[in-house]
Amino acid sequence: MAQQTRTDDSEHQLKAATRNLTAAQLFAFAAAAREHGDFKTAEAAYRALSEHGNIQLRAEARFRLGMMLADDEHHYREAAVEFRTILDENPHATRVRLELARMNALLGESAVAQRELRSAAADGLPSEVAQTIRFYANALEARRKIGGGFEIALAPDSNVNRATRASSLGTVIGNFTLNPDAQASSGVGLTLRGQSFVRSRLGQRVNLLSQLSGQANLYRDNDFNDIILSPRIGPEIHAGKDKIQVLAGPAWRWYGGALYTRSIAASGNWLHPMGARSQLRVDGGYDHIDNQRNNLEAGESYSLSLGLDHAMAARLGGGVQFSGVRQTANDPGYATASGGVSGFLYRDTGKTTFVLGLGYSHLEADKRLALFPVRRIDDRFSANLSGTFRLLRLGSWAPVARVRYERNRSTLTLYDYSRIAAEFGFSAAF
Repeated sequence: MAQQTRTDDSEHQLKAATRNLTAAQLFAFAAAAREHGDFKTAEAAYRALSEHGNIQLRAEARFRLGMMLADDEHHYREAAVEFRTILDENPHATRVRLELARMNALLGESAVAQRELRSAAADGLPSEVAQTIRFYANALEARRKIGGGFEIALAPDSNVNRATRASSLGTVIGNFTLNPDAQASSGVGLTLRGQSFVRSRLGQRVNLLSQLSGQANLYRDNDFNDIILSPRIGPEIHAGKDKIQVLAGPAWRWYGGALYTRSIAASGNWLHPMGARSQLRVDGGYDHIDNQRNNLEAGESYSLSLGLDHAMAARLGGGVQFSGVRQTANDPGYATASGGVSGFLYRDTGKTTFVLGLGYSHLEADKRLALFPVRRIDDRFSANLSGTFRLLRLGSWAPVARVRYERNRSTLTLYDYSRIAAEFGFSAAF
């Protein structure tokens, strides 16, 4: 807030001192101030020009301001906001999109940087230029030694525990009346997500990457609090245009205020650009899970997924992913195999980005549990829609709203549920 007040004061003084200057003279004034290292005066001049009625003049002012913030002051997040503002008015400004990709790479947001490069290519970027910029973005990301991100959101949910709405449960020895705690419960919670990383260079193309990831869904009723914490470490390898990560470490999950699972996990992913507009991603994972509440559910989990992202136009793109999971357990009734497919589509419209996602998965248990008459077989459907509203941004943050629908059809009443959930919070404005 203090920085904003100083900027406002500078703009007020600048307007008084340069009231009779033309736009060209004001650009020259800002350039001279920047050259002499007076960045606050230059910023005030550029911000005054960014309110000009001519779209080309204000775009030029924001671009010069963004370049100054990035290259002279190393304020990459603020620079990214300026570049995104230009693209909201003119999505075909290819040079600006490349600079936004560079900012995301410098901030450690490699996936976002690559998405912007694919969008630029879809808008007519020469393939040789896209390849050069992609290598540049990867090199910048490899030098990013420390970083992270955080998100907070208010989260109303019609079924916080993903439980059945049935009041009774059929078993081989008759019907049981379900305790209310075992039935669907609604609530409004607080969702927290965060990740931080430290990157240490081991060689020209190899880094040691340390990550700490966490997620918490917190409710007034502590019985439904769900918290996950996972530190991991491993090599990150840049092989030409490809990137490979192999990470391993422990993970803990607390539910209802008590430790639920403890596991040792390993994961690997491979990113491979397929031309300028598409990217292939392969992810694999292994978890050894120690269930603290029911030893019969303890076992191992193996997962594999294959995804393809593609930019159809500068402001339109999407992707599809195929996945499979094998879960073993001490009791074969809890052991499962599942496979699924999901897809997403994003669209920038003015100063808003919409993302639509759809998914389907099928799960089958190895055997039936002794208490139930049939083996568990699930069909799960999901749909979600989110919007990031940069028109209402606060600094480098913008409001984000998400709504999600889930329907799991199961042969076992215990696992049959439906759910509608929403999130209202803040995310990066670029």
